[in-house]
Amino acid sequence: MSTKIPLERSLPAASYISAEAFASERAGVLFADWFCAGRAEALAAPGDYLTADVAGESILVVRGKDGSLAGFYNLCRHRGCRLVPAAGAQPAANLARSGRADGSIRCPYHGWTFGLDGLLRSAPFLPDLRRYRDRLALHPVGVATWGGFIFIRLDQRAGESPLAGQLDGADSRLAAYPLAELRTAGRRVYHVAANWKVICENYNECYHCGPVHPELCDLVPAFRRGGGNDLDWDAGIPHREGAYTFTATGTTRRAPFPGLSEKDIARHRGELILPNLMLSLSSDHVAAFTLWPHDAGHTTVLCDFLFHPAEIARADFDPSDAVEFWDLVNRQDWSICEQVQDGMGSRMFTSGYMAPMEQPSADVGRYVTRRLGGPAADVSAGAPGHGPISHAD
Repeated sequence: MSTKIPLERSLPAASYISAEAFASERAGVLFADWFCAGRAEALAAPGDYLTADVAGESILVVRGKDGSLAGFYNLCRHRGCRLVPAAGAQPAANLARSGRADGSIRCPYHGWTFGLDGLLRSAPFLPDLRRYRDRLALHPVGVATWGGFIFIRLDQRAGESPLAGQLDGADSRLAAYPLAELRTAGRRVYHVAANWKVICENYNECYHCGPVHPELCDLVPAFRRGGGNDLDWDAGIPHREGAYTFTATGTTRRAPFPGLSEKDIARHRGELILPNLMLSLSSDHVAAFTLWPHDAGHTTVLCDFLFHPAEIARADFDPSDAVEFWDLVNRQDWSICEQVQDGMGSRMFTSGYMAPMEQPSADVGRYVTRRLGGPAADVSAGAPGHGPISHAD
C-alpha cells in the first residue's frame, strides 16, 4: 500500500516567511513582471503624475504633452533626491500622492529640471550639462495600460514581454465589461499581516468559502457546494435566484453595465492577473484589488470600487451597498490569511498541501517558481474561488 499522501505540496515555508525569499521575489517577480500601479483616470491631463511604491522602489508615472504615459524611478540623477516627496512608507499614501507638474519635473534639492519625457532640461549654473541631457535622463520604467489600469515594469532587462502575454486572455474574457470607461467611487485600504502569495492563493480558491464566508455563500450557493469544486469561471458563476450583484440583498438600484448579455448580468466573474491585480466583476460594479507587498509577512491591499460614469452622475448614486458587502467579505479573507501566515511561522510547518479544488491556488506557486528560474511545472487550469481563474503562463 502506498504511503504517499495524494495531494500536491505547496511552496515551502521559507517562500512565505523568509526575508531572503522575499528579496528574490522582489527582483525576479515584482520588478521583472508588469505590476499594476493604479488607474489611468488619475492622470487625465498632460503633466498629471502619480507615485507608486513597488516593494520599496518609488516610481513616478507622468502623462506627457502628447497624452502618452511615461514612467521613471522617482530619483534625481544629480544626488538621488526624490523628485516628488514620498508620502511615508505605506503605498496607499504613495498612490494617493498624485499631482500635476507644470510642464516639467523640478528636483526640490538643487533645482535640476527634467522634461515630462525624462530628459534633463537644465541644471542651475551648469549650462554645459545640456550636451549630456540624454545621458543624464531619468531612469525609465516600462508603462502599459489595459482596461483603464496602469501597469509598470521596473526591470527593463527583462526583455520583450508585452503586457498582453501576462494578461493571458483576460482581455478577451472580460471584453464585454467597459473597464476603461469605469471610474473609482470608493476605496478601502487594508494592511494585512500576510505574504502576498497567501492572499493570491486564498483569492483563487473557494474551498474556504463555506467556513469563512457564510454571507457570500448565501448569495452564491455554488461557492459552498463541493468545497467550490467544478466552478466554471470562464462561464461565470450564477447567483441565487433573484440576485445579480454582490450586495447584501443581491440587488441594487444601479443599472447593469451597458452591453452585458442577460447571462453576464446574472453571473459573477473574476480574474487574478499575477502578480498583484485581482478583479471581481458584478453586473453593476467591479472590485479591483491591488496588492502592495512590503516584506515577507506584510501586504497592503487597496480595494477600489469602479462604477459606470452614468451611474455616478445620478443624484441618488450611493455605492455603499457594494462597498459594505465587500468590506465584510474582505475582512473575513484578511483575517484568515493572517492566521495562515501566523501558522506558517511554526517550526512544524515545512509546506502545506493543495486539494484538487485548490489547483488554481497552486498556479500561484508555479508562477513564482518559473519566474525565479525553477523547473517548469504543468499548470492545471481549474476552478478558483470568489476570486477567479489564474491562467498563469
